[in-house]
Amino acid sequence: MENTKEQVLTFLEKCEELRKCKFIMATTKIKDLLKCIVNSPELYRLFDGVTKDFDYLQEKARCLIVADDGYINKSKVVLPQTVGHRLAFIFCLLVEFDRDTLNFNEFLQVYYPEDGSYFASYMAFCNTVIVSLEELIQEVFNEVIESNDEDYERKITANPSRSKLYSEISLAIEAEKHYLCRTSVPKEEKEGGCKMLNELLFAVKSGNENLIDALICGYNYFVLYNGCVSDGIASLIDMLAEFEAVL
Repeated sequence: MENTKEQVLTFLEKCEELRKCKFIMATTKIKDLLKCIVNSPELYRLFDGVTKDFDYLQEKARCLIVADDGYINKSKVVLPQTVGHRLAFIFCLLVEFDRDTLNFNEFLQVYYPEDGSYFASYMAFCNTVIVSLEELIQEVFNEVIESNDEDYERKITANPSRSKLYSEISLAIEAEKHYLCRTSVPKEEKEGGCKMLNELLFAVKSGNENLIDALICGYNYFVLYNGCVSDGIASLIDMLAEFEAVL
């Protein structure tokens, strides 16, 4: 049985296969990608978590922008800004293609018209939606990919509730980093804040309660000092407290 790192790497390989396959094989590769999620406990928990309270229909109306004046099709896809919503939207979109509740060919022609060919439309779709999916998974599971497999499996996946919390915290930290990078905080300060967040995720992964407490206190002071308090910081602190309770 594959461990978490192998499952994540397999998923990323499936993303690459989807990007590089012939257009005629696209729907088959999408199905393979979704199966990969179902067969991976960690990926399944991640996507289950981000879609739990996600209003796909509302997000779909915001993300799929139709603009056709009868002469030029300017319709486009605008992916959600937050990590969790973007993952949820892409996942739900792929499920629609798989179930054919949204025809993939028609979708490409409407939102990725390019030069009018399916090949060019498909490449444009992959270079935005699938590449974004790959990058997000690499961000969320960065510590897993670079970690010692046995150490991660022993400390995280042995406890399902702890594993689910870890995935949620990973998402929240990535969202916080994304928010920080878009603020007007000076570059050097941003780099310091992102470094604290990276260290915080490492502390969570290693189960170092004292370091978690020190870093969250330090980051809390950082955001108050720089006036960059995000909407998600309170939720992140609550999740960390819950995580420490199951250590």
